[in-house]
Amino acid sequence: MVKSTVELYGTSCCHLCEEAETVICEAGVVAEHIDIADDNGLLEKYGVRIPVLRRIDNGAELGWPFDAMAVVQFLA
Repeated sequence: MVKSTVELYGTSCCHLCEEAETVICEAGVVAEHIDIADDNGLLEKYGVRIPVLRRIDNGAELGWPFDAMAVVQFLA
């Protein structure tokens, strides 16, 4: 199993989150999906910003919109 180095914050019914997942896959990245819908703190923090890609190592965030090149650069 590949350990993820990033988290993708979003919800299950978000079409932009689905697009972000596709872009992340195109970049060859495995992201852990974090559904903000059931967590009031995450909902407050990310509710109007999703999808958001977050590095686990340093907490840096990349907000939507982004493409595969931006994801690769973000993780470099």
